Amino acid sequence: MPQDTPFANGSSEEFPGFPGITARLTAAEASRMTGRGLWAADGTVDPDAVRLGQTLATALLNGGDGELPAVLAAHIEEVRGLALPAYHRIDATDGIRLSAFSLRQRGPGPHPLVVVPAGWTPFGWPLFLWAYLALARRGYHVLAYTPRGLGIPGLPSTSEGFVDVAGPHDWADGSAVVDFAVEHLAPSVIGFLGESYGSGISQLVAAHDDRVAAVVALSTWGNLATSLYDHDTRHLAAVKALLALTGGPVETKFDEANQKILADFLADRNLDRVVEWGRLRAPESYLHLTNENETPTFFSNTWHEGLFAVNQLLETFDGLDVPKRLNLWIGDHAAPEGPGLIGTEPGRTNVPMAEAYAWLDHHLKGERNGVEDWEQVCHQVMFTYVTEPVPDPGTGEPTGENRIVEEASRERRADWSRVTTGVEVFGLTGDGAGGTDGRLLPAGETTAPSEVTGWRRAFLAGVDTEATVMDGLMKTGRAERDGNPKTYDTRKIDRRHALVWTTAPLASPAGEATAGRRVRGIPRLRLTVRSTAASACLIAHLFDVAEDGTARIITHEPLNVYGLTPDQDRTVTWRLQAAAYDIAAGHRLMLVVDSKDPLYGDASVTWTQTVISSPEGAPAFLEVPLG
Repeated sequence: MPQDTPFANGSSEEFPGFPGITARLTAAEASRMTGRGLWAADGTVDPDAVRLGQTLATALLNGGDGELPAVLAAHIEEVRGLALPAYHRIDATDGIRLSAFSLRQRGPGPHPLVVVPAGWTPFGWPLFLWAYLALARRGYHVLAYTPRGLGIPGLPSTSEGFVDVAGPHDWADGSAVVDFAVEHLAPSVIGFLGESYGSGISQLVAAHDDRVAAVVALSTWGNLATSLYDHDTRHLAAVKALLALTGGPVETKFDEANQKILADFLADRNLDRVVEWGRLRAPESYLHLTNENETPTFFSNTWHEGLFAVNQLLETFDGLDVPKRLNLWIGDHAAPEGPGLIGTEPGRTNVPMAEAYAWLDHHLKGERNGVEDWEQVCHQVMFTYVTEPVPDPGTGEPTGENRIVEEASRERRADWSRVTTGVEVFGLTGDGAGGTDGRLLPAGETTAPSEVTGWRRAFLAGVDTEATVMDGLMKTGRAERDGNPKTYDTRKIDRRHALVWTTAPLASPAGEATAGRRVRGIPRLRLTVRSTAASACLIAHLFDVAEDGTARIITHEPLNVYGLTPDQDRTVTWRLQAAAYDIAAGHRLMLVVDSKDPLYGDASVTWTQTVISSPEGAPAFLEVPLG
């Protein structure tokens, strides 16, 4: 096929355009978007990000007399010279038509191809248009598509059918897209790159289709079941947020079977079936296929991920026996890579995306670009960046916000097992009567075993406290990513509805210059619980507390306990989410246990009493990983 002519055989269609969108964006409008990510303050997709993607798509597909800022116009002009844009409707195996967009290299081929399934938003493939430009400039054909069912009715980027939530229909659709690409693009090799929903689909298609030679999975999941329901706890806020981002009501976006699963999850019933449904959609369930295909796989996630918590991905990563890479960043879902995907940092290198592209360049184009020497794991350490106050542009006075002037430190390890080099175990004391805090005593430093065993402490359940995990999905993590981690006033945590334990000020271990403790890995907590109700919820939080009583959160994890009998104890042990965090010398480590948080469906019964104890046969402890 000639490389500078339109697609043959009716494989491309006339692009109808987006309502109200032209190829025009003023410099002032572009400047307002600078540095912004995918998410608005309320956790929905930022309307300016949507407009930017749709404007770039319009400029590529329809051209015309549009006006763009110089940087954007130069990119569009360059890519138009390199690649031919086209709009498609790709037929899936069951007749559903998928909205798609391509950039076909004009120069003599063959060329490598990157397929990009869109993320879980109602706006489909245009949102990441900037990333397609970046890929085309690197010499790739690009084929992006909206997964079935997603999108606002009437938009040209909306695909037909029902949302299958990365189920078997989505795997088949991915292979159908590959079929289309083989026929019309004749690529030399095929890789997949996806963010969020698109990242899970990318892994699943690669597991079931050995034509996929490499995967980049950003803000991804390995096990959808434990992402949504773990430690007998439903991640309610995550599911509700996702349901609001499909482009329509549940009744029009999901078939009856998936509607029933979602209704069961929201109603806290038939959860065994929900788990089975989630495992079917878990790349972890098909590790044997990925390993057989030897598909190089790149993961990029965040420590404080609100949708797909980090521990489930670590288990999947450990099970991969292929070339692999795991990057972990400060922030929440899509915060690290978001600006690089949508193009709101045009003059700045987005490192998460730069490393994703390098992975593809190495495994699809054979470039020796340093990827061959990468360690398997690379993570940022919270919150080791250097910041400065942001002045008000009018008055010059501080705004209360900070900006990063030196990025957080990153550590590299040969594999995940090397992140943790030791553990420190703290015993919990019971001397918290009258609302005062208990102590965390390092093992071996107690003078009497009775200090850490034989005690009971109680709180009133079902009432939230100041120890909330975050202010909102994507909101708190985005602020973290920008240099403004949430500050907690630990004095405001209501001790009637929470129990608190704190260390003495931490001294630097021998050989450490500044860190009181270098937390690296997955903490573990054991408590004994009883309740005046038949169930209880325990949400454990670890905080780094400064001398003035303010704190930052290190990690957390909820646990629901069912089938309790009044006046009978049950000992429970659970793992908190992994973290890499330096606690400064002189700061204290604080453990807070309460029973309610907006993120989760909890088993607590309001105003019942939950009792925590430490019997001699099973003393309470907090195990902190160090590295």
